[in-house]
Amino acid sequence: MKYTLDHIAGIIGARLPGRQTQLVSADLSIEYLMTDSRKVFAPAQTLFFALKGPRRNGHQFINELYKKGVKSFVISETVDETQYPAAYFLKVTDTLAALQSLAAYNRKQYTIPVIGITGSNGKTIVKEWLYQLLQDQYSIVRSPRSFNSQIGVPLSVWQMNERHTLGIFEAGISTTGEMEKLEHIVEPTIGILTNIGDAHNEGFTGNQQKLEEKLKLFIHCKQIIGRENYFKEIKSFPGKPQLITWGNSFSNELIVKSIDKKEESTVITAAYKGKETEFTIPFRDEASIENAITCYLTCLSLGLDDARIRKKMQLLQPVNMRLEVKKGINHCTIINDSYSADISSLQIALNFLSQQGAQHRRTVILSDFVQTGIDDNKLYRLLLAELKQYAVSRLIGIGEKISAELNALYAEIKDVLDIELHISTADFINHFRSSQFRDEIILVKGARIFEFEQIVHLLEQKVHQTVLEINLNSIAHNLKEYQRFLEPSTKMMAMVKAFAYGSGGAEIAGVLQYHKVDYLGVAYADEGVELRKSGITLPIMVLNAEESTFDALLEYGLEPDIYSMEILEQFDRFLKKEGIQNYPVHIEIETGMNRLGFEPEEMEILAAYLRSTPSFLVQSVFSHLAAGEDPKDDEFTGLQGQRFVTASEQLQRKLGYSFIRHIANSAAIIRHPSLRMDMVRLGIGMYGVDSAVSHKLDLQPVATLKSTIAQIKYLKPGESVSYNRKGIVNRDSIIATVRLGYADGFSRKLGNGAGRMLVRGKLAPVIGTVCMDMTMIDVTDIADVREGDEVTIFGKELPIEELADWAGTIPYEIMTGISQRVKRVYFEE
Repeated sequence: MKYTLDHIAGIIGARLPGRQTQLVSADLSIEYLMTDSRKVFAPAQTLFFALKGPRRNGHQFINELYKKGVKSFVISETVDETQYPAAYFLKVTDTLAALQSLAAYNRKQYTIPVIGITGSNGKTIVKEWLYQLLQDQYSIVRSPRSFNSQIGVPLSVWQMNERHTLGIFEAGISTTGEMEKLEHIVEPTIGILTNIGDAHNEGFTGNQQKLEEKLKLFIHCKQIIGRENYFKEIKSFPGKPQLITWGNSFSNELIVKSIDKKEESTVITAAYKGKETEFTIPFRDEASIENAITCYLTCLSLGLDDARIRKKMQLLQPVNMRLEVKKGINHCTIINDSYSADISSLQIALNFLSQQGAQHRRTVILSDFVQTGIDDNKLYRLLLAELKQYAVSRLIGIGEKISAELNALYAEIKDVLDIELHISTADFINHFRSSQFRDEIILVKGARIFEFEQIVHLLEQKVHQTVLEINLNSIAHNLKEYQRFLEPSTKMMAMVKAFAYGSGGAEIAGVLQYHKVDYLGVAYADEGVELRKSGITLPIMVLNAEESTFDALLEYGLEPDIYSMEILEQFDRFLKKEGIQNYPVHIEIETGMNRLGFEPEEMEILAAYLRSTPSFLVQSVFSHLAAGEDPKDDEFTGLQGQRFVTASEQLQRKLGYSFIRHIANSAAIIRHPSLRMDMVRLGIGMYGVDSAVSHKLDLQPVATLKSTIAQIKYLKPGESVSYNRKGIVNRDSIIATVRLGYADGFSRKLGNGAGRMLVRGKLAPVIGTVCMDMTMIDVTDIADVREGDEVTIFGKELPIEELADWAGTIPYEIMTGISQRVKRVYFEE
């Protein structure tokens, strides 16, 4: 269905402010809805909803979007229309409610079957597997990635149009009262409940209430599908839908008779409507088995041929719902998105590409887009427009459709974009030359049938099998967790010193810049230089400026911490020599850390010097807390705060102008609200470590250190392990050698039983001394351990705080100690 702006105004009950009443054109077509100002897609056909959150207000970004070409806005606050002469504003009371009502209206225009999926876990897996199983039978519209929130669901449903014959949408809730709104938008005809577990328990009194709330998605469903266990406590369903369940009892529609786990697969034997059947899936874990059975039963309920379904079940692919950033050959950076090719996920991938550094050449390797429901010529013109908008330099197209369409358009695009076309993935591989890729960011994006993982393997830098995985979504999540405690006016400085606590400075800084933090902090000038070279434009404070780095400070626009009269005078002389005035600097005051900084008694002298020279403009004044996380030192922390306030106020009076004041670190943000002042400095907390031990934060671990088992040995009692025979076994033992040693950052203090690693979900103690490149663990009590198995050193299941405790140190030291030879893999889920 085509929507014009005046049509939408009527649907959402919008009022047209002032002069615009006569201006809305019936011909102004809207195709895309947007809530995130950072993700501009086809601006002329986009309608932006200015949503208001606890810290960000969408109205603040109207000017930025207008300059990018967006002309249509839904607002709830008054806007000065004279600043935007070509724009249209639809004013409503609640912009989120307007977004949801528009999506609900669009849903009501279509009578196709719609599958609504909810549950504690597995929603995205089931949705994507159903897509894999059904895509050749239906033209499917589905939620992009994990778009299952109050904002994500309406954006997903808006995609539905007359070309689609099936919808698959997931719906997630965090508290009561949310599902009714999502049900009104999705209006599923078929419901799927994946499971009920402990995830997202915070907003509910228990699992029973959570189940009852989730089932509200199915209030108008004709069929509800799921495992029998989850429905036992429900006495009745509104509307009396057909309940289609699976399980072991004979009362189920699908009776599961046996589950036989093989080495790399699982064989499931079942009976459906009195007829025995058997299918195989290429997975062994319990969650995948449960999700696969649910998908199989759903396909049977839709009337698909059993033999066809069973064949497809064997071909199910893992759902890798994350964008991975990897180091590539010849100083390239690889973004791996080799599992889907559709408009929505391309938007996400290109937006992610734009965060990785503006100065590098950008290459996109793209497959055919299959079953989009859009005319091929229109589709590929749209793709080209998006590539141009995101400053892509080179496009490598792989597939018959993309090759045909781009060949036809070659004359129009040859001066804008370098084009290389291949009829198939095999053709690309046959012509591959590593020398053709150098110093660039490469997005690899393709439908699964093109098997682009082969291309990623060619482009990826070969390193050993120990990796540090960095979840960029968790960085953003943790940032927002701390922002919940701040006033909107309180600024945030994010500390990315020491290679972002070992996580990778440029990559982390790119995420922080995207999420609009106010400042970055680094330890040394060379760290700031690297960030600038990677395209970071945020203000950067350098904590340890040295005279030898003054040139770099100026060249790259870095702002030094001035902590003594000596460094102040040195930098003053340098600036005068260069003819620079009002250079931004930060003044550090010593309040009790006794490390760096001016003494409070020096404020008079400091102010007099700063007034006497035109070289400086004080951006901020700050101090460091010695023990902000420790309750026994709260009195001393309070004393530091008083000293800082007194000294900074004195300096401000003497200078005659205001500046930013900051003293609160991660722990103090939570434990000492009075010290938040004008800005806070977020460090270790951003990486998922709650140094305040407050239990007020829902932090997510950012880093996961993983390795693999190189070899397994079977030892008899009395045999020894590792150097100096420190590890002696006293029983028949199974010893696994892990590809990780102290050269990778695994401390020797963790040897001889002090440390543990996670193998197949169980802890295995370190046996013997830790070697430079290898560590041995005792896996005797863990079943079915094999060479090549993954080993977790720290992460979500094994917190870094626990590892630090075993080593007698702190998480900071563990994180910053991970060697640079360990490959960093960055991903977004």
